[in-house]
Amino acid sequence: MEFQDLKEEEEPREEELKASAISDDFQKKVSLEQACIPSDIADFDWSSIDTSQLPSSYKINSPKEKKLLHIADSFLQRYAHLHPDRKPLFLHPVNECGLQKFVSTTVRPTLLPYPELYYWDGCASFVSDYLTMVPLKSLVTPPTSLYSPTTILKYQRGNCFDFSVLLCSMLIGAGYDAYCVHGYASREICTLDETLELCPLLKKPQERQVPKEEEKSSSKYRIKFPPVRQSQFDLQQEAKKKAEAEAAQKKKEREEGKVTEVEKPRRDRLHGLRVHAWVLVLSGKREVPETFFINPFTGSSHSTKDESFLGIESIWNHRNYWVNTQDCRSGCKDLIFDLSNTICWEIMLLESKKPLQLLADYKENELPDSNMDDMQEKEEEDMSFDIPPSWVAPIQLSPREFETRYSQGRKVILYKKAKLEKWAPYLNRDGLVKRLTVYADLERTEVVEVREWFTNREDMLDRREVNKQMQLTTVYFSPGRLFGLKAHTYTSLEPETDRTMEFYSEARADGLQKRLENAREMTEYFLGRDDFLHVRHMEFGQREKNVHLAGTSTDTNSRPITEIKECFHRNVKKPADEDVAERTFLIKEERIQLTYHLKDYYITASTKEFFKATKRNRKRNEISVTPEISCFTYQAGPAEKELSLFHLYDLLQELKEEEKRLKRQVRQSEAEVLDILKICEDEEATVKLSVSTYNTGRNEKRRQQYEVM
Repeated sequence: MEFQDLKEEEEPREEELKASAISDDFQKKVSLEQACIPSDIADFDWSSIDTSQLPSSYKINSPKEKKLLHIADSFLQRYAHLHPDRKPLFLHPVNECGLQKFVSTTVRPTLLPYPELYYWDGCASFVSDYLTMVPLKSLVTPPTSLYSPTTILKYQRGNCFDFSVLLCSMLIGAGYDAYCVHGYASREICTLDETLELCPLLKKPQERQVPKEEEKSSSKYRIKFPPVRQSQFDLQQEAKKKAEAEAAQKKKEREEGKVTEVEKPRRDRLHGLRVHAWVLVLSGKREVPETFFINPFTGSSHSTKDESFLGIESIWNHRNYWVNTQDCRSGCKDLIFDLSNTICWEIMLLESKKPLQLLADYKENELPDSNMDDMQEKEEEDMSFDIPPSWVAPIQLSPREFETRYSQGRKVILYKKAKLEKWAPYLNRDGLVKRLTVYADLERTEVVEVREWFTNREDMLDRREVNKQMQLTTVYFSPGRLFGLKAHTYTSLEPETDRTMEFYSEARADGLQKRLENAREMTEYFLGRDDFLHVRHMEFGQREKNVHLAGTSTDTNSRPITEIKECFHRNVKKPADEDVAERTFLIKEERIQLTYHLKDYYITASTKEFFKATKRNRKRNEISVTPEISCFTYQAGPAEKELSLFHLYDLLQELKEEEKRLKRQVRQSEAEVLDILKICEDEEATVKLSVSTYNTGRNEKRRQQYEVM
């Protein structure tokens, strides 16, 4: 009997030892995770900030704020009594002056005077770029302090709660129905680890799926179409090809699976316990069609069914505070975000005469009668209580701060096989503001492609893409560039090398849209011309002497032109056998070929070929125009009108004049290419940035004029 009692006493001791061992192991894991925080995230000493110049609202609570804190304490006690297994709520942390403030009063709705910040994506992008992420001191508990958005903006750093409060303040000011969220998320979200995520700039835009038309209800009067008969052999062959394709796809997936196995994130020992804060935007206001989350660290939007968000404890805005009473064992995908539903969300400050859910639960637990009257009085007091205004000073942002944006003017983000660098405008002399480097491996050692974005360039350069494997460079220009140049793809800026030039056709008198060139050919594409010309193709011969082209004119040592071919669209005002479709000038062979458009219901087109007479025999339908000129014709069907010899002679003379004009046009195209290459070299050597006349901070001349005025 004594042994049995001793054994019963030892069992709870063993359980206590196991519990303490589990707790110690958990603390070791947390400390180990904190030690794994990247070293590039600087540890900032918040105790060193100067609070002497802060307004009195930062240091003293008004009577209404004290009353609100009392209500929050009472609410927290009731919550802890009803939900002893849940963690304490994030209700009234201390601010930068060490004073407790209710979280809703820390939100300061503000609309800043910048067009970009009128939309949610602009606000989210600004917050993620402007602030530097500071990890939470404890990975599994919310912070004990919550600083004002003005202090966070001043020092440009903060944790996820600081990010969320600032972003929520800007979104509410812009008219969105936004809320700060206290919950739990995955390790990658909490630690801002995007090394296994695909860079957003590399994601292909989703194709818009056109919904299928709903089948009409069956009716006996509906027309029944005969069944489509198919060959059984064809069906068997299609099934065989489909099976082979599926087998090849499975094999490819298995091979890719071996590669992606290395890319999978390691197992998180704190999965479901990591505390995080983000922003919830409800549908309705600002024409938001669907409720979504915003991760303030990255500024990207997420669906409420995203598996990276694992649970919600509470949400709040500048008017109230809600506690989530729904089950989050499946994450956030099954949560209902109807805040008027008192079964799913427990509101702290009532906005209607509905009974408080927490108080109703208390009544079910049979509270003493003496406490019932006190609770009833407090309930009525809470229902009529109006939340005090925010204690935070007005959020202000100067144009220079908005423009500089990044901490120290630069930000680096590491993605899966990619690195994204961002700079403030005017920080780099060449106007570079963003660079994306794509790598072939996860270690980011072998560069595959480099993409660069520019702003404020006088040469209108907008983007540059360099393919390191193919040694191919593509530059893109904004409208307003000299010669209407839109894009230029090349391997070298040396003349007569492979290149493609695209133009803003509406900005050019000749309607040139694209030009392709190599050492032996040049092809030009046109758009919207009155003469219906859409393609001009030129071929060149070999030079007799290899002379360097730099500094020489286009007529000296130019490539000999051997062929010029032009293609025209159909001109419906002319008969088909009088409307030229192709015109080819074989200069070396001294021939001119004309091919007309097809007439309706014909499979061959009329042609004419002019050439100088030779001593060889001609065919029967050859027409001799002059002793030196001959013409070979083919007429498809009856002609609209017969052409006399004089008409053919006049046509030949016109073609000869056109040939001379086209030769000059080809030389002008070559000269234009050389001019463009020369301008590109000069601009890269001496880059100039443009400054707006309204930017008096950088435009010294404009600033002096403004001061005189």
